[in-house]
Amino acid sequence: MTRFDAVVLAGGAARRLGGADKPALSVGGRALLDRVLDACRDAGRAVVVGGRRPTVRPVVWAREEPPGGGPLAALAAGIRHVDADAVVVLGGDLPFVDRSAVRQLVDTLTAGSSEAALAVDADGRDQPLVAAYRTEPLRREIALLATEHGRLSGLPLRLLTQELDLARVPAQPLAAFDCDTWEDLAAARARIREHGNVLDEWITAVKAELGIELDVDTGVLLDLARDAAHGVARPAAPLTTFLVGYAAAKAEDDGPEAVAEAARKAAALADRWAKEADAG
Repeated sequence: MTRFDAVVLAGGAARRLGGADKPALSVGGRALLDRVLDACRDAGRAVVVGGRRPTVRPVVWAREEPPGGGPLAALAAGIRHVDADAVVVLGGDLPFVDRSAVRQLVDTLTAGSSEAALAVDADGRDQPLVAAYRTEPLRREIALLATEHGRLSGLPLRLLTQELDLARVPAQPLAAFDCDTWEDLAAARARIREHGNVLDEWITAVKAELGIELDVDTGVLLDLARDAAHGVARPAAPLTTFLVGYAAAKAEDDGPEAVAEAARKAAALADRWAKEADAG
């Protein structure tokens, strides 16, 4: 796996949100900033440019000069703390960017000779705050822009990206969706509660809250809960899945395989239990 750092831009005045503390606004019970930090958890170092606040993951804090100087000034402040040869740059208001989207950007960057890999949204627009960059070319162009304009404050990011050799990556669905307005925030909150998304979103939120990195086959656990509820008694469903998780945690070979094996044993027991009831 290619080593990379991450810079998350979490400043800005949030004028379209009435000056609200946008990174702290929640979607699915998690602050927007924490959702973004979770997406770049494979980074060797995460740098957040913005006001200090509690976060679920350790970060390095930076601040642009002057505060509120815009994304280019913020990026310049963040890049000073980057050690890796590649850096992922994300906005702090992306509720749906995830680990796989970040990995895709890094893999695209390192697979070729481009200086940056930018996500492109469904409307064909470049997303420089959903992107991976080679660190040295990024530093070079930021320095040249500062020399040319005498400042970075207030300059648009396109002045930077137009000087870089870009690879463009079609954005994964909703990866580039950002929360600029209250309507955007309401749409994001509604999206995670849709029938096809709510379970995955909830499991992801619980794992993040508990600090669990384990990938679990939720279908196996749901089947087990169903078998326990139907074959034993309804309250047996949550208790059984808890015990399966506990058994997996105690297993010598931890990981998804331990969960699957414990679930298999419990499901077989529930089946035997039900057959005895049927025979009686």
